[in-house]
Amino acid sequence: MIYKLKVKFLKTLWGNSFWRKWKVWRGDHVGSYNRLPEFIKNYVFPNAGFADIGCMWGVNGEYAFLAEEFGATVVKGVDVFGPTPEFEAKKKTRNSSVEFILGDITNPDTIKRVGIVDIVFCAGVLYHHPSPFNLLVALRRICKKTLILRTSAIPEIKGLPNAAVFYPMLKPEDRKLWNLKNLGLLNQEGITDKFNPKQGYGNWFWGLTPSCLTSLLETAGFEIEYRFNEPFSQTFICKPVAITFEHNLPNEAEARDMANAISSAGIARPA
Repeated sequence: MIYKLKVKFLKTLWGNSFWRKWKVWRGDHVGSYNRLPEFIKNYVFPNAGFADIGCMWGVNGEYAFLAEEFGATVVKGVDVFGPTPEFEAKKKTRNSSVEFILGDITNPDTIKRVGIVDIVFCAGVLYHHPSPFNLLVALRRICKKTLILRTSAIPEIKGLPNAAVFYPMLKPEDRKLWNLKNLGLLNQEGITDKFNPKQGYGNWFWGLTPSCLTSLLETAGFEIEYRFNEPFSQTFICKPVAITFEHNLPNEAEARDMANAISSAGIARPA
């Protein structure tokens, strides 16, 4: 009950504004969507490689073009639809070399087409993916130096670290808690209305707490350098480190040896 009251308070313009002012007064890193160009400028360097994963919806490749403007020379934008007419017009007007790749970044073929780049930028994508960990692992595979990640989130739940909410199939009265129309989001597919399978990645799948996001990033092989907090969003600046989780499928001979070892040890028990 207390958590629901907290969420409802933060959903009001007054409550959201109060929270921001309080955090700034405390000296915390407070995020904002409007700071994304600043972050790109700070981390792009001359002749850098840059990939924007989820580059089209509402921005038409704008962040990829900004990276090019700030000095990146190999710039790729990836999305599951597009390119939009606005993107093509910008590319022509700027005489840009930004490359658009139609693909799902969790697909090995798309990862191969993107290759390894210095800076990976991904904003407004993670919560739209049914398997956010798989998405982060894919970002790790293409990231050489820096990940700039921005995602929708939900407030931390006291006493329950790493918590998350799976939105699909929630009852209308339960979805209502996560409707952010008062903060300017007019439509959240799967929250404003019920989950729509035909919309695919357009649905909102996950409400992830900051602690859950932190653990997902670290497990996927990132070290968080900065986190910029907001009531319903998080922005992370990360560097790639050793991947802490990876499962490689053994060949048939190796698999048989593993099976023999497990059977001999008698450690396999039904859970």
